[in-house]
Amino acid sequence: MSLYWRILLLNAAVLVVAVLLLLGPVTVSTPVLPREAMVLGAGLVAMLIANAVLLRIGLVPLRRLARAMGTVDLLRPGDRPAVSGPGEMAELTRTFNLMLDRLEAERATSSARVLSAQEAERQRVARELHDEVGQTLTAVLLQLKHAADQAPAGLREDLRQAQETTRSGLDEIRRIARRLRPGVLEELGLHSALRSLAGEFTTPSLSARTHIGPGLPSQSDETELVLYRVAQEGLTNIARHARARTAEVHLTRGADGGVELLIRDDGRGMGDATEGAGIRGMRERALLVGAALSIRPGPSGGTDVRLDVPKAEKEER
Repeated sequence: MSLYWRILLLNAAVLVVAVLLLLGPVTVSTPVLPREAMVLGAGLVAMLIANAVLLRIGLVPLRRLARAMGTVDLLRPGDRPAVSGPGEMAELTRTFNLMLDRLEAERATSSARVLSAQEAERQRVARELHDEVGQTLTAVLLQLKHAADQAPAGLREDLRQAQETTRSGLDEIRRIARRLRPGVLEELGLHSALRSLAGEFTTPSLSARTHIGPGLPSQSDETELVLYRVAQEGLTNIARHARARTAEVHLTRGADGGVELLIRDDGRGMGDATEGAGIRGMRERALLVGAALSIRPGPSGGTDVRLDVPKAEKEER
């Protein structure tokens, strides 16, 4: 039975009962006596209460669907409201679930295009930093060295300091270029890239270590890039916000034959902080390879960022 007919019949039943009471022993004088007014008032209140209760029961599936609509998040796919209720309500819920399926598929496709364009832009900027700015600073460094060798003793020390400043700037440019384009990932593979990444984040106040488990299955280039970028973003968040002393990156074989990436720290944790652009970016990258990203408090404080990558299709054949 449709929602329209359910509500119509519920209201009709209440009105029929009211009419039967009026045709029965209930009488109304002219003018209305106080006792009769009390009886009519009580009957009206009873009708309103009965109508409200019946409508509330009939609209429960609609309220449940409204709550699901208000809490749905396309970055956390798979969560669907249960199909329940009669006729039109069940059909409405099924239609909403189908709409979510289409939106998630379109979101994954558009995110893939955006992130692919972003990676291409990262590589372009990295090449320009390395080839243009890097070479220019290298030339300036050589000129400063030549000038320092020819300069009088009073000016030589200033030129040496300018030379060191230029060398520091050149090292920073190279470090930024490496982060924009992980050349070590292309040349030496994911394991070496993760170790190199942990070394970049190791400072006197933060110790970053990498643990690579045995028997890891081979992954596609896209999956390796997602694993690297998630680890990079996780370590960046730790260095900026966690106030941690140690950070660990674990890459192990998953229970289903896939790969599990865990970034763990001993910092202050997220607390009530909302997820920022960095975490949302990690979730979008996880969707590209069908992985599940979870963020939870660590066993001894801090935060655990876990990325579960399912078994590759080429291994299932």
